[in-house]
Amino acid sequence: MSSVTGRLAFPTGAYPERLERPPGTLDRLAARLTGPVARWVRQRGIRAQRLVPRVAEHGRALDGLSDHALLETAQALRPALRRDGFAEDLVARVFALVREAAWRTLEQRHFDVQLIGGQVLLAGMVAEMDTGEGKTLTATLAASAAALAGIPVHIVTVNDYLASRDAEWMGPIYRALGIQVGTVVHGMAPAERRQAYGCDVTYCTNKELAFDYLRDRIVLRGRPSRLQLQLERLVGGGARAERLVLRGLHFAIVDEADSVLVDEGRTPLIISGQGSSAEQRLYETAMKLADQLVPEVDFTVDAAQRNVQLTEQGLARLDVLAAPIGGVWSGRLRREELARQAVVARQLFHKDRHYLVQDDRVQIIDEYTGRLMPDRSWERGLHQLIEVKEGVAVTAHHDTLARISYQRFFRRYLRLAGMTGTAREVAGELWTVYGLPVLRVPTNRPSRRVILRERVYVSAEARWAAVVERVRALHGAGRPVLVGTRSVAASEELSARLTASGLPHRVLNARQDLEEAQIIAEAGQPGRITVATNMAGRGTDIRLAPGVPERGGLHVIATERHDARRIDRQLFGRCGRQGDPGSAEALVSLEDDLVATYGGAWRRLAAPLGRAASRPSRLAALAVRGAQRAAERAHGRMRRDLLRFDEQMDSALAFSGPSE
Repeated sequence: MSSVTGRLAFPTGAYPERLERPPGTLDRLAARLTGPVARWVRQRGIRAQRLVPRVAEHGRALDGLSDHALLETAQALRPALRRDGFAEDLVARVFALVREAAWRTLEQRHFDVQLIGGQVLLAGMVAEMDTGEGKTLTATLAASAAALAGIPVHIVTVNDYLASRDAEWMGPIYRALGIQVGTVVHGMAPAERRQAYGCDVTYCTNKELAFDYLRDRIVLRGRPSRLQLQLERLVGGGARAERLVLRGLHFAIVDEADSVLVDEGRTPLIISGQGSSAEQRLYETAMKLADQLVPEVDFTVDAAQRNVQLTEQGLARLDVLAAPIGGVWSGRLRREELARQAVVARQLFHKDRHYLVQDDRVQIIDEYTGRLMPDRSWERGLHQLIEVKEGVAVTAHHDTLARISYQRFFRRYLRLAGMTGTAREVAGELWTVYGLPVLRVPTNRPSRRVILRERVYVSAEARWAAVVERVRALHGAGRPVLVGTRSVAASEELSARLTASGLPHRVLNARQDLEEAQIIAEAGQPGRITVATNMAGRGTDIRLAPGVPERGGLHVIATERHDARRIDRQLFGRCGRQGDPGSAEALVSLEDDLVATYGGAWRRLAAPLGRAASRPSRLAALAVRGAQRAAERAHGRMRRDLLRFDEQMDSALAFSGPSE
């Protein structure tokens, strides 16, 4: 990505973006070998000790300025930034202006460590800042510097609520400096989106942004030149140029970068056209045939890879079952794929874990955030098969018009940066895929968070009993408790147990996503019990009520380990923010999905020994840790495979135009 200093290269062309050249084997090998040195060189370029005092020096000169003079001072920097780029003294001047504007409009003043974070973002890196260290405010520094330099900025968040909240919250800072702010959320018309993307700084979600890009790529197929687009604008009324919503991909600052750039990297983004609804009978037949196949005889299930393999006996049985039906079932490849997908729908996708059924519709649950994704559907008939399984109306099959992965999409930005509380575990992947180094930003105050020893139980029943007793004790001591679960079903299981025990509580999962802000805002009250899926771990602060810090602060309990250690750290990061006291612990079991899927021999060895000891054991903890590492490796392979498949698809279809 671009250097932070020196003359800025302003993009030209009809639709500015970074052109991709898929790396070959030697390229990947070279990146792996030279990566540590290259990252060190990039990280060494951050001269925090010089920037912070310079910002303070320039800030003192702003004390006596009127609001109008502050605005004029910011606007006067535009020519210098365009001419000299992000030179250190110019950056210090901008940061001083942003800090002063934040104090005047919001009565918030950027901490010195946030200035360092802003410099990291402007340098095209990922700033690892602990949960609660003010990443939202930090982003205004880099975004303002880029906007004043004439570079359109997209600040990418994980959901519409955060995009709207952050744009409204930080808007007064930008407006005080003469910077236009826009917001893109679900449901906006193309004209509204175009206007929002036309602002200097636009807050949006990764999903809305990527799909707007794909729609633009459909309009731009054939890659017209700037002259062609200008000529089309003269024509007016439905011309291709007037249907574009983005101005290209200039500079993106990605909030929760590990979630968007890594976790979401396994999700292909697809724009589809409506197919025929006459295929409902086809999917119903596929499910009926799949239900006649016998597990471990006709098919095997690989839960770790979310894959089903038909055995030779299963293929022969399928031939016999399909013979009387005829039609499309006469084709071997077609019937095998339909039957395999039907088994996947039955065996590997579960209600209240992977999806909800609401309003007679199957709605996907994001496994990393716990939020609903109402506009997404699984491809290759899987969504329709799950609809048949749940007995709801079957939607029409969709034909793919354009597709891209988040990995390839974000690599196309001319400048890219990110911020998150948990990046060190995936620092290598962020470098090899996006060329993004990770730089740790120190905390403003020393952390007082206490992580207690993990306890692993043999059975889920023993774990739930231990969780209820632990919550009861903490509630009695007047401490607020946040209990994290991995699924809607698990949150409701625990809720039922707490109710039976007479413990008042609030539940936050995909069924209550509209109440998220209110529930989280109240989670720091004395004795408050909050049960939440992963969504509680991102984007919103839990502020402690008066008297709570003296009782030990918020206590967080994880009831299962997640597929990535980073998400556990995000959950634990809900407590002990900004120097507050707090504590966290994990109470898990060997029957959890993670261990059952990835535990392997460790689980088979630990379970009988644990039953004999009738208490948590060190061997059981090793089984959980080993399962988590195995899950991380498996998901890493899936992301690499998706990226290479995406690159190969683009190359294979080059003769007829790219896949997006």
